[in-house]
Amino acid sequence: MRQQEKYCCVKKNKKSTLISSGILLGTLPHFFCVAFILFSIIGAATASAFLKKFLLIPGFFSFLVIISLLLATIFSAIYLKRNECLCVSGIKNKWKYLSLLYSTTILANLLMFFVVLPALANVNFRKAPGENAETQSQESQLSELTLNVQMPCSGHASLIINEIKKNCDVQTIVFSMPDTFNIKYDPKKTSPEKIASLEIFKTYEATIN
Repeated sequence: MRQQEKYCCVKKNKKSTLISSGILLGTLPHFFCVAFILFSIIGAATASAFLKKFLLIPGFFSFLVIISLLLATIFSAIYLKRNECLCVSGIKNKWKYLSLLYSTTILANLLMFFVVLPALANVNFRKAPGENAETQSQESQLSELTLNVQMPCSGHASLIINEIKKNCDVQTIVFSMPDTFNIKYDPKKTSPEKIASLEIFKTYEATIN
């Protein structure tokens, strides 16, 4: 009985380690986006500017997602090799292991895409400098603008928000999946044309709705 309990514990530990590995491999591609958000929040301008260069590469993030799946494949191959199962029949015998690893990796990517990064993008927004209580209370005088931005993924939302708030006097920015930015601004201080003409939108095209 004790031997059976010990075996079950080892099996559970392997499953837990496997899930942790899948989560790590799935979140790894999002490192640059998360790091950019964190550095923006704490005000580390130099670090944010460095990471911004990577986020401005349109295909960079997609490449990293491919890398995460490639790493999952390498991770699986190492496991199969250690267990002398690196063959067609071995893959068939270990299909549960492989399915769990890949599904966890993909699930982690989806959670980052549709939950974590959109939430962090909206948390990241801070009021533009120079605003005061009187300005904030005049909600009725604010105009609204909706921008649709052609960006590779939701991880770039924080970059878009940072660029808008840094260069335009806006009141609030709220990001909605998949590519919508709802902006409230004072028409006396800025305009939709000024916002849409920012440098960032030469890389990621914006459409005013």
